[in-house]
Amino acid sequence: MKKTMLALTATGALASGSAWAQSAGDWVVGAGWLRLAPQESSKPLTLTAPVHSVVAGSGASVSDSDTLGLSAVYFVDSHWAVEGVFGIPPKFKLNGTGTLARVGELGEARQWSPTILGKYYFNEGNAALRPFVGLGATYVWYSDIKLTPELQGALGSQLRQRPLSTSTTAKLDSSFAPVLNAGVAYQIDKHWGVSFSVSYIALKTKARLTTTTITGLPVATSEARLKLNPIVTYLSATYRF
Repeated sequence: MKKTMLALTATGALASGSAWAQSAGDWVVGAGWLRLAPQESSKPLTLTAPVHSVVAGSGASVSDSDTLGLSAVYFVDSHWAVEGVFGIPPKFKLNGTGTLARVGELGEARQWSPTILGKYYFNEGNAALRPFVGLGATYVWYSDIKLTPELQGALGSQLRQRPLSTSTTAKLDSSFAPVLNAGVAYQIDKHWGVSFSVSYIALKTKARLTTTTITGLPVATSEARLKLNPIVTYLSATYRF
């Protein structure tokens, strides 16, 4: 009787593990907390026209940002998978440093950065706990770029323009960037699980500023280079189909 019970228990455990096993064709979708923490550095603000001039000692820092992350993983087999990571575009605030520190907040922008990763999951497909590593790329662009009145005034002063006589707009360059990823997934039952990952994105951009008169005549152009290099953490609840 004891041997029979042990055999039935073992069979049940194997059947359960088989039911949980991740295999070719499985989809796992996730949603949760996505945090981007830029490890930024910047070059000084540089006037490029009508004359070239560097605003010595000027710089900028970028705030951390939290948003809702969404992801979808497709298993090619029990170890290899492809993941897409999306989410609500986070809003970042840009603050002055160095000689621009007195200006305070310089502006804000939303970042769009859909990401594709190739991932390798360790342990067998029927293991509940599965560490993973990933490598991929993201394409980053920006929207809703706004400059504060304080920065507008500082730029006008730098150009020796009367207060409120000029207006400045900005564009941020779009770019591809590589993504390194590592984390761990835990399968609670056949369908539900949790996942945590950390990614590093080698990202830089250039801000191009155009200053015009209130009637639209060009006055000056300037630019600033930023290295963002964000560390991205993603904690999600997952559901396997």
